[in-house]
Amino acid sequence: MNALQGIRVVEISDQFTAVGGRLLAELGADVVVVEPPGGAADRARPPFAGGGSGSDSSLRWWSGNVGKRSVTVEFGSGEGTNALRRLIATADVVISGAGAVKDIRAATNHPALIWVAVSPFGLDSVRADHPVTDLTMLAGGGPVWNCGYDDHSLPPIRGAGEQSANIAGLYCAIGALVALAHRDQTGEGQLVDVNVNAACNVTSEQTTYHWLVNNETCVRQTGRHAYFTPSQPTQVRCADGAYATTGVLPRKPSEYADLLAWLVDLELIDELPESVFLELAASREAPVDIALIGADDETTAILTAARDAMRLIASRLPAKEYFLESQRRGFPAGAVLSPDEAFEDEHIAARGFRVPVRHEELGETFEYPGVPYVFSATPAGPRSRPPLLGEHNDLLDELSGDGR
Repeated sequence: MNALQGIRVVEISDQFTAVGGRLLAELGADVVVVEPPGGAADRARPPFAGGGSGSDSSLRWWSGNVGKRSVTVEFGSGEGTNALRRLIATADVVISGAGAVKDIRAATNHPALIWVAVSPFGLDSVRADHPVTDLTMLAGGGPVWNCGYDDHSLPPIRGAGEQSANIAGLYCAIGALVALAHRDQTGEGQLVDVNVNAACNVTSEQTTYHWLVNNETCVRQTGRHAYFTPSQPTQVRCADGAYATTGVLPRKPSEYADLLAWLVDLELIDELPESVFLELAASREAPVDIALIGADDETTAILTAARDAMRLIASRLPAKEYFLESQRRGFPAGAVLSPDEAFEDEHIAARGFRVPVRHEELGETFEYPGVPYVFSATPAGPRSRPPLLGEHNDLLDELSGDGR
């Protein structure tokens, strides 16, 4: 049994709806995506499988719509509106942009229905009709503000992969799940208003609230959190030319003893005169308080020595070996991997994250990213490939024929 088995979601395809629908489909919901006869906009977006083109081979479409069904409706026509209302009458959840809320929801008499509206600025914003892109969402919402490098002559960075759509989808799914839990207790549906700009803003960690509360500007830092005071660099080029991040510094005396032991095992102790401060920390009775860095000389010397030790060790090992040995010894650290390298990693494979999906229309099987969690009682089921345009229009015919 899947977590959302028996739940039907009708997704009226819009700019920010796809990922939320996909997440609910991964949890076992029957997600029916409603498109215009010419297809949703994502079907026309490159890149395309095999370097070709066509409404059924866009990788953008595939990534957001695996596991769903597709029906086509002529929006704005009387017949199309009636077909959509009949479909919504069978739904537990509707996901849409702002337009469908105004045009369709008001005429829907379905007290238990949960309607999740995902729009750039929220339903009642004076900016509701402004056009947006992924770049403007991330820049205006805040993530671009705090992503980049120590060298501020370089421009800030927009994360790849349509991050605003992914953020919107996560908040869409969270809102739907909370509303379903509420309905289980009360029997009542509700309207959930997801503001993508606000959702992007709250992913910006402390950047916004430090400005609002302290009037402090958090500065971009390479591979680590933006903050209003610079922190020590954490990324190191390893012996194989790849990069690793040296992670969080040790706190406990026992951790400093373990770090010293690692230096000894690698015969690096003599290359780090500052190891005397590691010995000092190992002999303490209380943990090192990282909040005192820059304020207490001894604490600053200890933590600086710890970072130098980690950087020295990482520089002498291949990145993957450094990561694995760090984990084995209890130090949080990581190798910097490309998306392809992360997808091929044996840990990812062991978690079942790589999911084969058969595309019969192409005669091929493709590996898709799976769910990032494992449920013991309600595992994610096998996935169906992304739907062809209008592939499940017989569902509308069935609803029309039974008089609903």
